[in-house]
Amino acid sequence: MIARSDRDVAAVRDLARPLGGDADLDELVARAGRARLVLIGEASHGTHEFYAWRDRLTRRLVAEQGFRFVAVEGDWPDCRRLHRYAVGDPEGPATADEALAGYDRWPTWMWANTAVRDAMRWLHDHNAGRPPSERVGFHGLDVYSLHRSMRAVVDWLAEHEPVLAETARAAYACFDPFGPDPFDYARRTRWVPEDCEEPVVEVLQELCAGHSRGETGSADERFVAEQNAAVVAGAERYYRTAVGGGPESWNVRDHHMADTLDRLLDHAGPGSKGVVWAHNTHIGDARATDMAEHGMTNLGELARERHADEGVLLVGQAGHRGTVLAGEAWGAAAERMQVPEARPGSAEDLLHEAVGDGPSVLSFPPSPEQPRWLRTPLDHRAIGVIYHPRRERRGNYVPSTLGDRYDALIWCGDTSALEPVRPEPPDDPEPETAPSGE
Repeated sequence: MIARSDRDVAAVRDLARPLGGDADLDELVARAGRARLVLIGEASHGTHEFYAWRDRLTRRLVAEQGFRFVAVEGDWPDCRRLHRYAVGDPEGPATADEALAGYDRWPTWMWANTAVRDAMRWLHDHNAGRPPSERVGFHGLDVYSLHRSMRAVVDWLAEHEPVLAETARAAYACFDPFGPDPFDYARRTRWVPEDCEEPVVEVLQELCAGHSRGETGSADERFVAEQNAAVVAGAERYYRTAVGGGPESWNVRDHHMADTLDRLLDHAGPGSKGVVWAHNTHIGDARATDMAEHGMTNLGELARERHADEGVLLVGQAGHRGTVLAGEAWGAAAERMQVPEARPGSAEDLLHEAVGDGPSVLSFPPSPEQPRWLRTPLDHRAIGVIYHPRRERRGNYVPSTLGDRYDALIWCGDTSALEPVRPEPPDDPEPETAPSGE
């Protein structure tokens, strides 16, 4: 860590631009428009300002720069409901609230909140009256929805390819002896050679082979079925590796998100562009953090590796203090918790001293031209869906070289908690999925 100097404070001020309205995003929008992928992060899952500024930037990328889809750190089946509302599917949800009701697994508030509702209403209105081929979609990248995705695959196949539906039922029956908790399956197969990996991969391969042969169902419907089959395969591997600890399950999850992002680009067609919404720990390049020392990769690193020639822009977000919505443990009631002032010597502490509490945007120059504070590791706050403010002095921070981790940063010094659209359901239909909470 560096000893902060007046030079560092001045260098931050030189880069920071006040962020009061959409026009203040002009420089970032122009830069993002030259990229095929723009990944926009958040320092916590429960902060309103991070969601709101991410939405405002995304609206401009969609309306002015021709971005074709938004892909998020959410489950494919749940986000599909929001997609159908956003594109005006006559058989989909009629309102944003109806679409958000599909999020019924803890933490529902991560997506079922007023900021996402506003974003989806705007996207719905933007899409209205446009040809179907020009409507902007909303998709989930995550890997958790094992049972929901299995049901979706079988339901689609039962309608369109009954013979393959029987094959899928037989393959997915492999999970039946283990009950609804995927971790029960993972724990009980950990020490035996038999598991469900081969049959679920075979279902995915058969679906994709049918796609190449141009079999039944529209291309979009088959793509959705294929993606659900990919989720089943990814979830099987994720849960099986998660019980062993270590970095492998994190890497399985982020590789799945990167693969899903690639499939969305392919499905949207040549030259298509996408926006990603996820936590900073996923969108900021892992090589610029201590994650790399622990053998971890992430979506931001993989996107840069796979799409460098097409343009990738990584936009982080950070804040200094305020309130956040989170739980003390997995499944705990959501609370509006106080976020204390940032740790002394951290990136947030430096940013606060330089620009204060008002929102700012910082577009980073290329590496050779970056000031010292962007080239040296600094503690950088990260809050997940589980948060313990009392651990601020020894946890909740990721050592990061910000100039390598991101291409730009949105700063929200004083922040407020998300507003859920409804209380958390009393009974969670699925068990814990992400022990790390991020």
